[in-house]
Amino acid sequence: MPSKNTTRPQDDVLADFQALVSDTEKLLQHTANLAGDQADELRLQIQDSLKRARDTLRTTEQNLRERSQAAVQATEDYVQEHPWQSVGLAAGIGFLLGLLAARR
Repeated sequence: MPSKNTTRPQDDVLADFQALVSDTEKLLQHTANLAGDQADELRLQIQDSLKRARDTLRTTEQNLRERSQAAVQATEDYVQEHPWQSVGLAAGIGFLLGLLAARR
């Protein structure tokens, strides 16, 4: 059973990037009143950059989700195939973390 926190750091990065794209779109809408060839050219460049950023974001998000799902599945398969080794490994890690926590 996959953990809900499996891709938490990636989700934070993707959410921040999506917020950046959204803020840039709002800025583009607010500058629609500006006139002139340079303003039009700047808006076109921003729109192109936003489209590329959205495409990159979708691709990156899909790749991250696929990789994290593969890691979760590999872990689950290992635990199912080697339950006692997994219990021993977990106990050892717990013991080491307990030692580190006791040192403080």
